[in-house]
Amino acid sequence: MAILLYRLGRLSFRRRGRVLALWLLLLALLGGGAAAFSGPTTSKFSIPGTESQKALDSLAREFPQASGATGTIVVAAPEGGKLTPADVAPVTAEAGEVPGVLAALDPFVSKAVSQDGRYALIQVQFTSGVDGITDAQREAFSEAGASVADLRVEHGGEIMRGVPEIGSTEIIGVAVAALVLVLTFGSLVAAGMTLLNALVGVGAGMAGLFALSSTVELTSTAPILALMLGLAVGIDYALFITSRYRHYLSEGMDGEEAAGRAAGTAGSAVVFAGATVVIALAGLAVAGVPFLTVMGLAAAATVALAVLVSLTLLPAVLGFAGIRVLPRKQRTKDREPAAAPAGSEAGFGFRWGRIVARLRVPVLILGVAGLGALALPLQDMRLALPDASTEAVGSPNREAYDLTTEGFGEGFNGRLVAVVSGDTAQATGAAAKETAALIMDTDGVLAVAAPQLNEKGTTALLAVIPETGPTAAATEDTVNEIRDRVEVVGGADIALTGATAVGIDVSEKLAGALPVYLLLVVGLSVLLLMLVFRSILVPVKAALGFLLTIGATFGITVAIFQEGHLADLVGLDTPGPLVSFLPILLIGILFGLAMDYEVFLVSRMREDFVHGADARESVISGVGHNARVVTAAAVIMTAVFGGFVFMPDPIIKSIGFALAIGVLVDAFVVRMALVPAVMHLLGRAAWWLPRPLDRVLPDLDIEGERLQREIPVEREPVELVKT
Repeated sequence: MAILLYRLGRLSFRRRGRVLALWLLLLALLGGGAAAFSGPTTSKFSIPGTESQKALDSLAREFPQASGATGTIVVAAPEGGKLTPADVAPVTAEAGEVPGVLAALDPFVSKAVSQDGRYALIQVQFTSGVDGITDAQREAFSEAGASVADLRVEHGGEIMRGVPEIGSTEIIGVAVAALVLVLTFGSLVAAGMTLLNALVGVGAGMAGLFALSSTVELTSTAPILALMLGLAVGIDYALFITSRYRHYLSEGMDGEEAAGRAAGTAGSAVVFAGATVVIALAGLAVAGVPFLTVMGLAAAATVALAVLVSLTLLPAVLGFAGIRVLPRKQRTKDREPAAAPAGSEAGFGFRWGRIVARLRVPVLILGVAGLGALALPLQDMRLALPDASTEAVGSPNREAYDLTTEGFGEGFNGRLVAVVSGDTAQATGAAAKETAALIMDTDGVLAVAAPQLNEKGTTALLAVIPETGPTAAATEDTVNEIRDRVEVVGGADIALTGATAVGIDVSEKLAGALPVYLLLVVGLSVLLLMLVFRSILVPVKAALGFLLTIGATFGITVAIFQEGHLADLVGLDTPGPLVSFLPILLIGILFGLAMDYEVFLVSRMREDFVHGADARESVISGVGHNARVVTAAAVIMTAVFGGFVFMPDPIIKSIGFALAIGVLVDAFVVRMALVPAVMHLLGRAAWWLPRPLDRVLPDLDIEGERLQREIPVEREPVELVKT
């Protein structure tokens, strides 16, 4: 592996003009494809095979006029006043004239008027699904009732859900990353080159993703997740290879040799670090959830591109940069090669490594106890799909939600729909009547509307109003009890659906898939790390450290986003349950990123150990040489993820926050403190591998031992870099 990447790095450096031209051509082609074939994203979160999805599929076949998107207009009279049919009629009429609207129901006919007469709900049914609603339709819907004076009119429902967009908040993370790179490298050229390299990879990945969006259904969060990860790992991988390249230059190698050596050693670590991320993301497919599979594969493809860019484009750009990648004071043309950079043994990394070596037991105890304490809120974690109650205060959907709650109660925002399907109209009618009675007797049900029948009379819809809100634990209990009670109804199939039921089904499906996913991803990654480090204890230690990371991350996220502690600091208006796919998504991403730091840090320990250093001294050396790089990489990744916390969408906000916290915990507590402490305790045993496994496992030479042996180092101290 190291020799192959060494040759690739030298070739890219030597043929830098062609390599740059090929990447620019690929970027242009993908950009053209994105412009020509880009399609809309979807905000649907559904899982085929669940009861709620089967009901929706049945409606699309048997009751198409009721399967389209819905909107709700809430009308309120001034305080102390009452609405009359004449007051509401203009709003209903204007809603009915919106393009694509099948019907707008008069609240005085549908009995959707509050008991005090002050509030009314106008249900609006569209012919197409929510993904088919255009911006023009949405704008026309939001203007319905604008001509009515002295009444408050708010517009909500599924068609008013905002689609998160890539905006200016991401620039904050990129700006912080640029500043950290400048401080780390001491060279504007090196910092700019590293950042540009990452942006090329992200640009290619995002363009390719949007080029496929017309044929692949993308959730609205998939491109943002791909951007988030592509930026973070792209900068980190380029940072790691560039740092090693500069180190080799300081030893007196010429540019081409330094690029080859950096690709062969640091590049090998990047390949396997990227592989763990790709495995973790692609492994999301085992959950059997289409929208999650697409999100994982989209992000995995972007990460794979970041690795490819780092191994090919980066050496080429290093060739163009010349000696300007070095700080100004080191740009000398006549210089003797140094065995090591001056003062390296006295740097902060080496001092920290020796502190951990001396205090390894207290560090281990305090680290584990502290992370365990942070994980305590995890036991109260609740999951649900987001609803309008967690949207930003002042947004149209939130205003409609709050006004509905004020006039009717929270349950009206979480309506359920019972779909009764029989072979004949008579059987359907009888089953619908029995179902309505059973549901009405269920605890937590406020009301059941009269059945609506399709033209054949074989499918009936029963609107069910729960007493509690869409994401309340009591509502989940109500849904489960309704499903249990209606199983006794004969003569028809009964399924419960609606946004609330869909959210419950998605959460249960993901909870069931989580153990399988965790076992698969951790197992494959441990096997991969066993190949990389030729050790059993190092991969096991890495996996156990990750469990501490994920526990603390979830604990902090629950404390802020669910329980509301310090919620103002992240701009969260209303705490609530975490989005249902956050745990499985966060585990996949954080495991991959945690293994990134594990590979970067431990690969240098392994490299020194196989080259003859004492086991414990190699730990100090690994921390000493990589502390600065790992610290910079973690700060950059945290800044990139943290930039998404400023987005108004609560899903993106929670994902960005959890990833930022997870990286901080893993990099600074687990990898920079607990890992060295454990490695010091293990000593030579850390690198133990049973002989049968040693014979079977291929030697991937990630530390470059074979490279150093078969291709001796060539130094040209007279001229550092030829340009």
